[in-house]
Amino acid sequence: METPTWTAYAAACLATLSLFLLTKYLRQRKLNLPPGPKPWPIIGNLTSLAPSLTALSTNSPSSMGPFCNSASGLFFAVVVGLSAEMAKVFLKSMDFNFVDRPKMAAGKYTTYNYSNITWSSYGPYWRQARKMCLMELFTAKRLESLEYIRTEELQSLLHDLYNLTGKPILLKDYLMKIEIISRMVLGKRYLDESKNSIVTPEEFKKMLDELFLLNGVLNIGDYIPWIDFMDLQGYVKRMKVLSNKFDRETWSQGFHPGLVGWWNREFSSDRGMHKATEELDRVIGQNRWVQEKDIPNLPYIEAIVKETMRLHPVAPMLTPRLCGEDCKVAGYDILKGTRVLVSVWTIARDPTLWDEPEAFKPERFLGNSIDVKGHNFELLPFGAGRRMCPGYNLGLKVIQASLANLLHGFKWSLPDNMTPEDLNMEEIFGLSIPKKIPLAAVIKPRLAPNVYSA
Repeated sequence: METPTWTAYAAACLATLSLFLLTKYLRQRKLNLPPGPKPWPIIGNLTSLAPSLTALSTNSPSSMGPFCNSASGLFFAVVVGLSAEMAKVFLKSMDFNFVDRPKMAAGKYTTYNYSNITWSSYGPYWRQARKMCLMELFTAKRLESLEYIRTEELQSLLHDLYNLTGKPILLKDYLMKIEIISRMVLGKRYLDESKNSIVTPEEFKKMLDELFLLNGVLNIGDYIPWIDFMDLQGYVKRMKVLSNKFDRETWSQGFHPGLVGWWNREFSSDRGMHKATEELDRVIGQNRWVQEKDIPNLPYIEAIVKETMRLHPVAPMLTPRLCGEDCKVAGYDILKGTRVLVSVWTIARDPTLWDEPEAFKPERFLGNSIDVKGHNFELLPFGAGRRMCPGYNLGLKVIQASLANLLHGFKWSLPDNMTPEDLNMEEIFGLSIPKKIPLAAVIKPRLAPNVYSA
């Protein structure tokens, strides 16, 4: 990294003085800002924030009410943590006010200068990309026509697992080999273990873990741009290295390994396992695999997926939104340029919305209409509004079919006489919250032998 010149330091000092004067000016305006901790000059509340946006979401202060204000360096930020109603206001009722994205290092360096649909600014480019996703790539007709790809990839996974019967396995490693997006878009696999492979499965796993981590870290330069050139935490350097490695068409296929891995942990104590397999045996039988068309007839499997998404959402903190113009929310002033952080994780643990919120209880979803499609704001694994994940239908199909067949095809147990109490439940904070130490499991076939050879 080049040594900063005196000009750069002078610019940083000038910017600091400008920020101080701006802060003083804002204090003179009679604004009714949301409640929040008192900020320090210049750095705001950065010293009290967690090391990642995700960690912040899991430690949001309940004393501040349904949403709170935080002066993070140069920018104001609003954290929506304990109110599904407030999430509805920001993501639906006033969605257009908060449809934009802030310019952050993760978007610049890991998505080709904000060129993907997640990080790109609101405008013609984003609208065209979203239209392509909704009208071309993820339409019901196209997903149906490409079901054979999802089936082939899942059958390959199940075949690999069958050959490991009785041995401890790390399920996450095998789920990462499922290549649905690359085959749908480009018509080819990238992770074949051959000389012609672009990247090995092990390299891809490390790249994916790094991507999820770097998209969720709290990079100081994103909040105090004047010192961004210093890269004090080294995150930008890591993002640039990762960007040089990545084929942007393949990364999104890795969205579900962590989610299915958390299901694996929750069921390690055998809670609900018997009920799930009883439903599968009654509806599917012992002589075939579960197909996507079977899922509507498996309400308990659907409930397991919803409960896993509630407790362990893929992205516990939705990607930050940006306020496009001054407005009022619940009587509070929200200034243009304010960043809005919606904590899916804390909303899903709100005791006023959920009975025993920390317990894994799929039964809570039986007989009710709560879904994960952005209509019910107490459960938002894919977000909501204009910025909702456009591929949620594909994601849901893959997750449900994978989970159903893993339960249907195998008996699951912990290795070496382990008990659930022996599990290490430490987490890694990033865009997602995977287990620090992946769960190992031992599997045994539970279907007729001819099913595995088909």
